[in-house]
Amino acid sequence: MEKIGRLNGIIATLEAGGRPTMAFGRAEREEAIQFGTSPLDGVLFEMEHTPYSASELRDALQFLLNRRRIVEGCQLQPQVTPFVRIPANGAEMNTWMAKQVLDQGVYGVVFPHIATADQARNAVAACRYARPEDAPQYHPKGLRGDAPNTAARYWGLTVPEYYARADVWPLAPQGEIMVVLMIESVEAMANLEEILAVPGVGAIMTGEGDLSQQLGFPRQYEHPVVAEAKRKILAAAKQAGVRIAHPHVTGANVAEVIAEGYDILFTSPSRSYATLEKARSLM
Repeated sequence: MEKIGRLNGIIATLEAGGRPTMAFGRAEREEAIQFGTSPLDGVLFEMEHTPYSASELRDALQFLLNRRRIVEGCQLQPQVTPFVRIPANGAEMNTWMAKQVLDQGVYGVVFPHIATADQARNAVAACRYARPEDAPQYHPKGLRGDAPNTAARYWGLTVPEYYARADVWPLAPQGEIMVVLMIESVEAMANLEEILAVPGVGAIMTGEGDLSQQLGFPRQYEHPVVAEAKRKILAAAKQAGVRIAHPHVTGANVAEVIAEGYDILFTSPSRSYATLEKARSLM
């Protein structure tokens, strides 16, 4: 086990004091191939606002792997670590979607619209296997069903090795699964201290879109009311020692985002049309 090393590249970067960069993407073959050769630390396969399909996710995970990069890296840790944002809102107290994406082999699950500590505990519990009541770090009580074979194969581990690592970080220091909670409502802000105190929360992410809607300034992320709400969420996370992700990092705001202290940076994947633009300029 010691020779294998850390598998979750996002956790590895955080533990090393870095700021991992990720991007939202669709769970599709062609997009996964492109992500597999990118310089990103991770990809978040978006399944909240796109169709939820475990079979398409399985395909995307396989096409994300790049054999050349695996050989050159000489390690099991993927060059681009896959996470998934599931569709179910926190109020639904859903567990089966987390179970299904974890069973495919993802390293992190993003839960949208978490607004209470009970919802946060349910999210963490959904990502943990059951264990004896006298086991260390028993709470939140694991609710994940047992079907490890596909995930163990994807991680490159035996099933016993997978069991030893398939727990939530940082509650379990050796855990390779990261639970990320979306904070995107006034109710969530009111309950944020209790949410952040739930063991096993790996990070939170400010849901600027939905939060700005509820505050009355849709997608006006820099409006003083929205900006102040974001500052309060960031300050609460820092006070609690919980990592926080920024969902909309651009060339225009990246310096500010880093200076403010965000830990995980989500960028938008972009394609360059530089050749086309040059060609047109010569016509």
